[in-house]
Amino acid sequence: MSTRWSIVVPVKTLPAAKSRLAVFAGPARERLALAIALDTVAAALACPRVERLIVVTDDPVAAPPLVELGALVVRDEPDAGLNPALRHGAAEALRLAPGSGVAAMQADLPAVRPGELTRVLDAADGFDESFLPDAAGTGTTLYAVRPGVPFEPRFGGASRDRHLDAGAKELLLPGVSSVRRDVDTEADLRSALALGLGPRTAEVAATLMA
Repeated sequence: MSTRWSIVVPVKTLPAAKSRLAVFAGPARERLALAIALDTVAAALACPRVERLIVVTDDPVAAPPLVELGALVVRDEPDAGLNPALRHGAAEALRLAPGSGVAAMQADLPAVRPGELTRVLDAADGFDESFLPDAAGTGTTLYAVRPGVPFEPRFGGASRDRHLDAGAKELLLPGVSSVRRDVDTEADLRSALALGLGPRTAEVAATLMA
């Protein structure tokens, strides 16, 4: 039987989110960051292989619309950085569904398509521990472990090499560009636009690119 997946998504507090887009987005930066996170979560929840989605965030503005989409929101109780937050979310996922696989996915994938995410999770089902590199080939957009495998994400900076060095399988798949296209800069956003932005991000981006 195919693995059912719990997805953990970390969402920064909006005042701290997407700082590299500050000059481009100006006063719309927080609205853009929220739109990107909402489109990412909505697409993941539409993936048939995803059983539940847990968002780790302390942001009081982001939490209600994320819950409305169907995400379970938990506070970032460790408050010790990205990987501890992901481990906290994974612990909650395993408490709710001990037999599920757990995957961490970045919150800045506004072009992600449910079908492409399905292909990534199908591939991850073949390995105890695996990851998907970002579009630049240096970072990571998704890290996954099968049921019963320790969850040890190594996100941040040049995380591709750290995941490889730890023995995780790199998923080199065609046709999953939307799951690799994270957005940190204006150029990233324009690349995501070419792939097809989610509706919330597209609405905000249209006002910025007019």
